[in-house]
Amino acid sequence: MDTLRNMRMFVRVVEAGGFTAAATYLNLSTGKVSRAITELEVHLRTRLLNRSTRHVGLTDAGQRYLQSCYQILASLDQAEAEASNAHVLPSGRLRVHATTSFGQHYVTPAVLRYQDLFPEVSVELTLSQHIPDLIEEGYDVSVQLGASEVPDSGLVSVRVGRSYNILCASPSYLSQRGMPSTVADLAHHMCIRTSSPVFSQGRWNLDGPHGMETFDLPPSLFQVNVAEATALALREGRGIGALPLWTAMPWLRDGTLVRVLPAYRMNEMHIRVLYVSREYLDAKIRSWVDFLREFIPHVLENDESSSSTSISADDSSGSTQNGR
Repeated sequence: MDTLRNMRMFVRVVEAGGFTAAATYLNLSTGKVSRAITELEVHLRTRLLNRSTRHVGLTDAGQRYLQSCYQILASLDQAEAEASNAHVLPSGRLRVHATTSFGQHYVTPAVLRYQDLFPEVSVELTLSQHIPDLIEEGYDVSVQLGASEVPDSGLVSVRVGRSYNILCASPSYLSQRGMPSTVADLAHHMCIRTSSPVFSQGRWNLDGPHGMETFDLPPSLFQVNVAEATALALREGRGIGALPLWTAMPWLRDGTLVRVLPAYRMNEMHIRVLYVSREYLDAKIRSWVDFLREFIPHVLENDESSSSTSISADDSSGSTQNGR
């Protein structure tokens, strides 16, 4: 028995004042409407309507049941309307994952700007190097970095930008050791390694005016797996290191770091937004992905432009020699 369908027919019979009028409104036969009410009464084991040849009237049990039907059907209609509106109006909780460093510098500001536009959306942002299973862990969207295409996982992948690493050092270090002018000059400097599961730890692959050049890293007295920790060591004058552009930018702007070999870039990364399905996509997910497609390229372009116009290493080091 379809209880909800029968409940709706029961309400319609009461409101219409009879089976025939209700059947006409529902475009059903009078017999089918009558059988639905009978099924409901058998299921409840109580009489809901007193019937006569001309009209129907509610029993006491029927009156109480009618009020419950109104409440249940109103809640159901509201739930269906909210579910339908989820494809139109962004609202509700949005669970977002992003890799730690990129998420801190770009995704967090993006969330705050997005919520200015869509205040009905509450965002739960998780920053982690762990790449989650979106379905099992309940995330709506994941913002990830990678050097190659995402394996076929059944997820929708939208590329929203690209970025890269740059070499940096502090002005104090360069004033003592000099500014390398070629990739080969790096051999005469302290080089700090940042370990990463994505890129080689034993060498730097630098893309510059002469194409790709490789520098094999010497043993390092300090190695760490988080770019912000590398940036701290560099600001303390411990050597030259590779940083993601977004990590380096605050320190390039305030002059505590300068760019080394500014014509070169390393480890180009694609920035992707992953989500589960295109079909019946919730409005908050669709609007968030669309927002990132505009926001991320804009901030990346600004940072790339700023990194090219920041304090030059030549001005900070006072030399263009390798400092041997």
